Amino acid sequence: MLADQNGTVSAAALQRAVAAIFVACGIGAEPADRVAEDLVAADIEGVASHGVMLVPMYVQRLKAGSVSLADVGVIISDRQASVVLDAQDALGQLTARQAVDLAIARAREFGMGVVAIRNAFHFGTAGRYARMMADQGAVGIVMSNTRPLMPAPGGAQPLTGNNPLAIAVPSGADFAPEVDMALSAAAMGKIRNAAAAGQAIPDGWAADKDGNPTNDPHSAIAGMLLPAAGPKGFGLAFMIDLLTGGLSGGAIGPQVNGLYGDPAAPYRCSNLFIAIDVGHFVPVEDFGVRTASELDRVARSKAAPGVQRVFAPGEMAYAARQKSAGRAPIASPALSSLIETGASLGLDLPSYF
Repeated sequence: MLADQNGTVSAAALQRAVAAIFVACGIGAEPADRVAEDLVAADIEGVASHGVMLVPMYVQRLKAGSVSLADVGVIISDRQASVVLDAQDALGQLTARQAVDLAIARAREFGMGVVAIRNAFHFGTAGRYARMMADQGAVGIVMSNTRPLMPAPGGAQPLTGNNPLAIAVPSGADFAPEVDMALSAAAMGKIRNAAAAGQAIPDGWAADKDGNPTNDPHSAIAGMLLPAAGPKGFGLAFMIDLLTGGLSGGAIGPQVNGLYGDPAAPYRCSNLFIAIDVGHFVPVEDFGVRTASELDRVARSKAAPGVQRVFAPGEMAYAARQKSAGRAPIASPALSSLIETGASLGLDLPSYF
């Protein structure tokens, strides 16, 4: 057995195996390793919906040509603090890292760097890239749109995506405070995981194609996600759609294709990366001390009855990384699918573990 009794595998071995799959698809060795690292990182943090379970779908799109072999996007517009990038349908992790580097460089010079990306592909967890900016002394803000998945409150037609938003800030503590959320009550990846496991989904997650609340993940996939916090979630998702697609000159709303739709049709999502250099406002060390103090205040706050302790934003992901001890959890179906994908490319994936 590749996985131990806890359902984990060596994270380093998993990263090598995933990188080998992308190399077999024609991606260069170094960019393939970067993509693999970012996917495995999601699994380590317990976000399986954005981890290696995505690899078979990525490979299917690479084979069909809707994801390109490019390892960087093309700069379309470059005006001081503002950059527009055409991702050329490259793997999203690669253009996300490119955007982080560009945004940080401009923020160092101008106090803020904003990179808008069009013709982008799925990049995994937005929080990872916001945290990369926070680790370099900047407030990191990352957002993306998706195909329409959510109705307006009271509606029965998907109008906007569950567009993810992530914010991370520098900290003098062991971890950066971080918020990373899709603006639906639950991410589509979690519903797909429930469908694969034959499990019902909780109330309030989704509606069927006619707008009726459902606990059936298959009806949810064919239907609509429900916005988090009703009109608040819908309104924020709607604005993210306009910001990402509008500022990049890219796709908005129904112009974004389904991630699990026709594998030959480019996804064409739009992203926005913002870095705010803290040092242009206050000494970054002072900011970090105050941030650490606030994290501690949350962690030490009084817990409700039956709750052992309260966690600060970003702390649970940090705890998962610390606890992993070089292991990554992976569900048996995801591991089997990964092995089958490798075999289709002539790779003996079990030999990597």
